[in-house]
Amino acid sequence: MKNLRILSFILLAWTFTAHAQTNETFWLGADISGTTELEARGERLYNRNGDIRENTALMKELGLNAVRLRVWVNPRGGFCSKEDVLAMAKRAKYYGMAVMIDFHYSDWWADPGKQPIPGVWQYFSYDEMKHALAQHTMETLQLLKEHGIDVKWVQVGNETTHGFLWPMARAEEHMEQYAGLTEAGYQAVKAVYPEASVIVHLDGGCDPKRFDFIFDGLRQHGAHWDMIGMSVYPYWDLDAKLTASWQETIEAVVANIKRLNRKYGCEVMIVETGVEAKKPELGKTIMAAIIAAAKKRCDGHCKGVFYWAPELEGAYPLGAFDNHRPTVIMDAFTEAGE
Repeated sequence: MKNLRILSFILLAWTFTAHAQTNETFWLGADISGTTELEARGERLYNRNGDIRENTALMKELGLNAVRLRVWVNPRGGFCSKEDVLAMAKRAKYYGMAVMIDFHYSDWWADPGKQPIPGVWQYFSYDEMKHALAQHTMETLQLLKEHGIDVKWVQVGNETTHGFLWPMARAEEHMEQYAGLTEAGYQAVKAVYPEASVIVHLDGGCDPKRFDFIFDGLRQHGAHWDMIGMSVYPYWDLDAKLTASWQETIEAVVANIKRLNRKYGCEVMIVETGVEAKKPELGKTIMAAIIAAAKKRCDGHCKGVFYWAPELEGAYPLGAFDNHRPTVIMDAFTEAGE
């Protein structure tokens, strides 16, 4: 009888845990950091019915529940400054959307091909750089906190596959300094938002080697993180010959997410993705497959999917709009959220 009661208790606990897991929010988001710059150029966005919509409102209408906003240190024109980010974060708060903050630690774009030091930090020593990075991080987050913004995630660097703040913290030559600066960012985030998840973000989610290189190095030198962020772009994977098809990219990403959780004991988020805007029907198929794989095939270890700049058109090939309106690509998010 005693064993039966114990078995019943275990089954009850398992049922409660399984129920809690199935009811956990899966985050469907977009990086809409260019919203205010788009508005300053006089561009307007529309929903499918042809009604004018502000970008955040449109994302909410499409079924998204989160936004991602980048921060530059001293950007030309003020776009993506901390004050500009605050203005966009207020809109997300109004619509009840979760907020991810993405620190580039640069005055402009930072990605695997370039990680330029901000102009005013150019001649800092390593210790001065750690102080400046921490100060910039805390000042930005404190501004958001003072205005009631509940920041859920913070990226300490953007696509830092080769480190950041080159050449000082280029990972291949100065892994210890990259780790030290990452740790400075981590501690700065926790000083303002103790409950926020700190993300280290790399590109090429299908390629386990680059993740092992960075996260083994961070761990070796005592740096902390809470979540791994990855970019998943089948279009660029094929271009770089990392995979031979979009299906292969998805299979490799699923395997890598499970492996990263086993190896490092943390969860993963697809913080950037996108598909070819000129092929919207195929794009919807691919995006739906990415979301379904992240949501259902990663043993619960992938917490969400964020589309990068869906509203972009023209020179950027991986937006999700045509004629300033969302294409069927965004239906993948709408249907996933239903």
